Amino acid sequence: MRATLNTIWTGDMKSSGTIQAQHLEMPIAIPSEFGGSGDGTDPKSLLVASAAACYAMTLVAILENRKVPVTKVTMESDASDSKGSGIVVDHRPLVNLAADATQEQSDAARSAFETADKACAVGNLLKKAGVQIRIDGAVSVIG
Repeated sequence: MRATLNTIWTGDMKSSGTIQAQHLEMPIAIPSEFGGSGDGTDPKSLLVASAAACYAMTLVAILENRKVPVTKVTMESDASDSKGSGIVVDHRPLVNLAADATQEQSDAARSAFETADKACAVGNLLKKAGVQIRIDGAVSVIG
């Protein structure tokens, strides 16, 4: 699979640009703390968004494959950058299951967190580059 992006930037550091792809149009800018305008998405947010999208889609596919009765998946992700340990991405997914979900299905959802982490292509590329990815998932039965 090939992904193609177009990046358009007009002006100096205080200006901004746009990244465009199929189903995506996003303003980008250099963060104000680095002398830019801050009027757009910064590179670290794009990195986290890519990792989060890959992980979430992989998790949803695994849950469906396991026939887990999911009503909703939500996730909060962030990245921190410390001088000693490098970049760390934290994903905190919450999988909501239907009221009639069995204990076996709930257990299958819990084990899917680690499976999705191992199967996510973007996450695996980041890990090869020294990025640490941590998953702290939870399962909730609605009802």
